[in-house]
Amino acid sequence: MSRVDTSKFHKGLRILYENELWEIIESHHRVMQQRSPIVKTKLKNIISGYMQEKSFRSGDTFELPDLVKKDSQFLYSDSDTLTFMDLTDFEQYQLSNNILGEKLYFLKQEQNVQLLHYNGAPIDIELPTAVELKVSNTEPGIKGDTVTGGNKPAELETGMKLSVPLFINTDDLIKVDTRDGKYLERVKKA
Repeated sequence: MSRVDTSKFHKGLRILYENELWEIIESHHRVMQQRSPIVKTKLKNIISGYMQEKSFRSGDTFELPDLVKKDSQFLYSDSDTLTFMDLTDFEQYQLSNNILGEKLYFLKQEQNVQLLHYNGAPIDIELPTAVELKVSNTEPGIKGDTVTGGNKPAELETGMKLSVPLFINTDDLIKVDTRDGKYLERVKKA
């Protein structure tokens, strides 16, 4: 069983803490005067969806869960669950919307993802580092706007809202970083 210490904490890392599976949502190293440094974290329980804030001493170590990744495809969603199909054996699996949280904003039908299994059951997905999504709504750019000319709000086909450069228009296809939800580049002009 491999282990990780707090210096390696990053968003999306999954650890075993108090015999439960947690995903790190945020982590910040804090140096306190005349005390040992601490790492403040925001954790999400992968099974229940429960969130908590927790501080650990710098250097504390944690077990990494034994996760099995399976190539899968997102098929469809209803009001409570999303359905994925294993691309090897074509088995279908459901995951709850509240377990996936903000990852829903990066998913569209027929998209390939890694379905993570823990103790034989699907628990979460791993997204590629960037996805291509269509801009469904944004203010039109003004003639003369340049690449360096600032940002404006936009809504994507999945309902995600983010800031994009002024030259981006409705129906453009853009690349978005799944780690921080930020605009990367325009892939295709409308």
